Parts: sequence; C-alpha cells; structure tokens
Amino acid sequence: MRRLRATVRTPTGFAGSAILLLVLFFVVAGPILWGPQAARINPLDILAGPSARHPLGTDELGRDILAEVFTASRLSLELSVLATLIGAAVGVPLGAVVAVLSPRPRRLIGTLINFTVSFPGLLLAIFLAVIVGVGSTGAVLAIGFGSAPGFARLSQTLASSVTEMDYLAAARLLGVSRTRLLFRHVLRNIGEPIILNVTMSVGGALLALSGLSFLGLGVQPPSYDWGRLLSDGLANIATNPLESLGPGAAIVITGIGFNLFGESLAQVLGQRVAPRRPGRKERRRLLAEPGARPAQPLPASPGSPAGRQPILRVEGLSVTFPRQRPASRPVRDVSFELAPGEIVGIAGESGSGKSLTALAIARLLPNGAEASAARLEFLGNDMFTWRGAEASRILGTKLPMVFQDPMTSLNPALHLGIQLTEASQVHQGTPRRQALERAAERLRAVRIDRPDERLCQYPHELSGGQRQRAVIAMGLMGEPRLIIADEPTTALDTTVQRQVLAIFRELSETTHSAMIMISHDVAVLGELCSRVLVMYGGLIMEDAPVGELAGARHPYARMLVEAVPDLGTARDRPLATIQGQPPSPAALPPGCPFAPRCPRALERCRLELPAATEVSPGHRVRCFNPLTFDETLVTLVEPATP
Repeated sequence: MRRLRATVRTPTGFAGSAILLLVLFFVVAGPILWGPQAARINPLDILAGPSARHPLGTDELGRDILAEVFTASRLSLELSVLATLIGAAVGVPLGAVVAVLSPRPRRLIGTLINFTVSFPGLLLAIFLAVIVGVGSTGAVLAIGFGSAPGFARLSQTLASSVTEMDYLAAARLLGVSRTRLLFRHVLRNIGEPIILNVTMSVGGALLALSGLSFLGLGVQPPSYDWGRLLSDGLANIATNPLESLGPGAAIVITGIGFNLFGESLAQVLGQRVAPRRPGRKERRRLLAEPGARPAQPLPASPGSPAGRQPILRVEGLSVTFPRQRPASRPVRDVSFELAPGEIVGIAGESGSGKSLTALAIARLLPNGAEASAARLEFLGNDMFTWRGAEASRILGTKLPMVFQDPMTSLNPALHLGIQLTEASQVHQGTPRRQALERAAERLRAVRIDRPDERLCQYPHELSGGQRQRAVIAMGLMGEPRLIIADEPTTALDTTVQRQVLAIFRELSETTHSAMIMISHDVAVLGELCSRVLVMYGGLIMEDAPVGELAGARHPYARMLVEAVPDLGTARDRPLATIQGQPPSPAALPPGCPFAPRCPRALERCRLELPAATEVSPGHRVRCFNPLTFDETLVTLVEPATP
C-alpha cells in the first residue's frame, strides 16, 4: 500500500492512475447508466451522423455508438484481465519451476520456452484462436496461452538469480517440498517484477483482443467489445469517421493508462522504501513481550565429549566434476575425524578445496559434482545410504551449515520468524507458536537483543553481525551435532568477528557439538580451533594441533602462518607472501601440487605424490622434505625498483 501511494504521487503514476480510475468507473457504471441506451433500437436513427443527441452517431440499428463504447468497457477489460491472468498462471510457474528441478527437466523446460517464445505473440494468438474457435472464449484462451511464453521467459530469467542462493539450498536440505520451495522461496522473491509485468501486459492483451475482434475472430454479435465496435465502424469511416474514433480512442487511452501506471510502479519498486514495522496483530501472532523471558540454556548433545565415538569420520573423500572437459577433481583423498565438542579448522587459499569438502559432507554439492569416499559416517551411520526424507531430517536438524554471506542464506522476502521455524515445523512437527518461542530463545542464545521483535523483521533490517548470528540461531533450531561454518566472519569487522567466534566457542562447550570452521585466516582458526587442516590442491597437506601450528612442518602451511602480520612485524620490510598461483583442479601436476611454488621442492616432489606421515602424536604431514619445528621459511615481496 505504501508503494502504491508512492506510485500515485509521481506525475506519470498520477496520470496513469487517473486514466485507470476513469476506465474503472465506466467498467462499473457503464452497463448500468448507458446499457439501456446502447440496447435501444431506433429505425428512425439508423446510421445517423454525430449530433447533440448522439455525439458519435448511431450504427446500422440506430443504437447510440457512444453509449455502446461506454457499455463495452466492462467486457473489454474483463476479457483483457482474464487473458493476462491465464497467461501469467501458465507462464510464471512454468518458468519459475526451473529453480527447483533437477538439471535434465530444467533443460527440457528451457528448450520448450525458447521454442515457443520464438513465435510472435499475436501471430501465435491468431493461430490458437483459429484452432480453439471464434468467439470471446477462444480469443481469451488464444491471447492467454499466446502470452504465456513471454511470462515463462521472464520468470525463468528471474528465477535463475535465486537458483544458487544458499537459502534455497538450505530449504532443499531441510526436505521442503518442491511446491513449497516454488511458492515460498522462489515466487516470493521474484513477485514484484512479475506483478509489474502483469500490470503492463493488460494493455497489450486489450490491444490483442481488440485486434482479434476486429478480424472477426473475437467477440461475436450480439455481444460487442471495443474491437468489434471498431470493426463495425470501419465500413462507415468515409461518412462518419467518429464511429471508429470512439472505440479506437478508448483502446489507446486505456492501454496508455496501464503502461503509465506500470512504468511509474517500476520506478518506485526500484527505489528503497522504508521497511514496514510489524503491526499489533502480527506482534500478537508472534510473541507478546520482547525480552520478557530469561535466556534458557541450549540443549546439550547426549553424553559428554570424552569417551564417545567420533561424530564424523571421513576417509578418502573425493569430489569430481566428471562432465567437465577435461574432468576435474578439486578434492581428493581427504581423511579426518571429529570428536564431540571438537572444533577443527580448515585453512588454505581460494581454490584449495575447503568449501567443496564441507559441501560434500553436508550433501550440498553443486549440480554436476559427485562425491565418493571409502568411508563417510555421521553419528556412526553411512551417509551414502541416506535417501529422501531420512537424509533431509538428519541433515536438516543435526548438521547445520553457516555460510559466509548471511544475505544469501536468509530469504529476503520472509520474516526471520518464518525462516527460523521452518526446520522445526517440517521435521519435528512443532506447532507454530512453540516453534516461535524456541526461535526467540535461540536468538537470545546468540546474543541478539529484542528477539521477539526481530522475529517480525526482514533480513535487511538487521546489521551484518545480527544477520550472521541469526543464521547461527537457525542452525540451532534442531539438535545440532556438527556445525559447519564456511568463512562466517570474513565480511565482519574485527569487533563483531570476535563476538561471533566467542558464540561458536560457547556453543561447542554447552552443546558438545563438533564444529568445522573454514577460513583463509590462520589467526582466526588459531583463536578458536583445537586442530587445523591445511589444504592445497584438494589435499590435506598438514593436520596439526593448533599449539604446533606456529611450527608447521609443511612449507605451504608454514608460509601461511608466517604470512600473517602481527604487532612484531617490521614496518620497514615488505609483507610476506606466497609467490605463484594455485594449480587448476583440471590440470594437477603428477607429484606434490605445491612443488612448483615450493622453495624446498626436490625432484622427487615433482614426480611423486607424498603420503601423509605422522611426525608427532596427532600431527600428520604430506611432504618429502618437511621443515623442522625451529626452521624459518618466509617468502617476501621484493620492493619495486625505482
């Protein structure tokens, strides 16, 4: 409503709104005020010219043409709106459904849309009208189905921007049905441009229907619309041009009104509008008193961290893209274990395979990627045997994932309350009010103030740190046993970053949940984790306790550590860097992937891939020529020559 008022305030929007209101008046009042006059047959006034009594003259039955134009407003607009709604109802879901389908049906529907949209809309409508049959019903169906490809192409383009969003992947992981995905997560995010296009398409449908009636394929006597009146007046255009001018002007003015209103609406939708505050009824539907209840402790996982079997076991995990040419394997032979309450960090440059490893564990690999492993067990169960609802239930409630950008993890079209409660309602059958109470407790647990009010807000109404905490709270709505955090602090300032890290540490201690923290910042991992896995070229090059990370044995891991500046770094010397670029997953060298950049590489390193060997208890290194603990290895950026 606020955007509608903003639209009317613009000159273009005011003109378009005024025209549409005038047309709406004739639609409602036309048949009532001018219907009897338009139906009155007068043999004495047949084909009379314009006069004070008949401003546009009369037709071959002596009926007043101006009264017929006013009366025809209702049928003309009804048919136009109905045809537009048919086109939108068929085309919009057809185009948007590609966001929730697997690749093969998606390609099939895309091909169908491309084929149908290649035909001109009016030509397709005429073709369909001939097949369906003449008359108003056939014309409406022809225009509706003829405009469907255009709506399908628009919604397909808009939905493609939502397809790879993290919140859609998370909803799939929760086991949300495709119908619910389509209507809740896809259509709600592309609804505004769709509605705008529907508004502007009514004018086009009016013109197309009038064209069909003008050709004799639309409305048939004794009924009439503006197109039919225009066709009847064409025979007398030489003696009474106003007979054709009346319906023609009605078509043009109405079409202009819809286009002006739609154009103004598009401008307003493109501007930032102040967020709507939750109303009293909406607050009552959520929780009554913000902050009225003290924060309750989070539920701990069964048992204690000590003496229990690992939560996660990974042996020989690989991720491949077999359909790429050449095929690539960005993750290979990854093996590690996580105990309850343990926080393990994964470090490495971009492209080292950190995120793909996490996505493979969480069953969120992108299309075209395939995972394989000698063993991949979560809570003692083989993850490769999980199917359908069982996989969605376990992964959706016990294995949450926190992504780097919370704005891609949170649906911008939904309140936080809807998003936080989805997992509980889908998998645990929790009543809505009880789920909202739990959501408020989870927001308190991650130190978000006024949680009841936050549940009524959209993601854009929160700060970056609050959004990241809200994503963490979303993962706590179930009974998490393993939390995967993919660079969750990269976009945050230092103060908020430390607060988020403190929340992760507290969650691990209180719930005994294991945690995988992915980051390119070794300092962040050293502050939070008990163990760090250093990845390069899809391999774990070093698996070290955090206390031994400063003396990392692998040259790459040592370079990562020494490249982190601290307060003791000499300001008169260049910062330490690692020269060169990581290898492409599609063109990995036969030996150690770091050999081309390693200052300690042997000839053997370039020919053979080293195996992981244990250099101390709990410390494994994949290197033929490892460093000693006290050895220093730093690559510097040489100052530019003046």
